[in-house]
Amino acid sequence: MLTDTIIEDIRWQDAGLNVLAEAAAQATFAHLGLATDNVCIAVLGCDDTRIADLNREFRSKPAATNVLSWPSETLAAETAGAPPLPFSDPELGDIAISYDTCAREAEAAGKAFDNHVIHLVVHGVLHLLGYDHIRDPDATLMEETERRILGTMGIDDPY
Repeated sequence: MLTDTIIEDIRWQDAGLNVLAEAAAQATFAHLGLATDNVCIAVLGCDDTRIADLNREFRSKPAATNVLSWPSETLAAETAGAPPLPFSDPELGDIAISYDTCAREAEAAGKAFDNHVIHLVVHGVLHLLGYDHIRDPDATLMEETERRILGTMGIDDPY
């Protein structure tokens, strides 16, 4: 298994976060041509209260968000473009995802909840691999990469 899912909010158990996160991570690695041997990503399924606490603690933003990620090593490119791969730390990093925000966003956008969760986990995994959306060219690259990965999973363009 590429992902190690920790369930803090029982609704994630019923939603099958462990299966969704694994599928999203596997599809991301496959698309990028990366091996999954001895690699681990921790995924925390939580609620808005917990993710708001994490967002405040790590990003100084005291509000709930959909997904957060903490890479174990900095892989971001110094200039615009794809990050240099491969990575060296087999513990790639951590992702936290909020059930409440995911459910609200999916409903508001008329998206299937599972597809939205998969998109957010793909997004988080890409962050762990050094992708970012701070600079416009990097944002475009990240969104295009997300679209391609989701397309391989039969999921419509989320943008």
